Amino acid sequence: MSQPQFDITDRRDVACLVNVFYDRVRDDGLLGPIFDDVAHVDWATHLPRMYDFWESVLFGTATFKGTPLVVHRALAQHTPLTDEAFHRWITLFQATVDDLFSGTMANQSKESAVRIAATMEQRLAIAQGGD
Repeated sequence: MSQPQFDITDRRDVACLVNVFYDRVRDDGLLGPIFDDVAHVDWATHLPRMYDFWESVLFGTATFKGTPLVVHRALAQHTPLTDEAFHRWITLFQATVDDLFSGTMANQSKESAVRIAATMEQRLAIAQGGD
């Protein structure tokens, strides 16, 4: 795919990123089953929440209301959320950003994804008695 010309500038761009990313997640052999078969994600509800989440992360809005750590802790009770799964999530997210956007906010979104995944993985390990 050729390098995109436009940066992430608004909620419409965030929605595009989130939609394409989660289409890829659902098609992924490692992540898809976690979301669809274990978590039984209601995509009609989840996607707008992710628009709110990423809009809040990237633009500092207060649109997201939720407790992602609590949700992921509950999920981790049903399936291991492994280092491999977190790495795949980051890889898919960054590839999706690169396929769709370029610029300062695109780079910020990729950096934010790495920080968010690392923080989530650390907190889940602590909650499960890991180091």
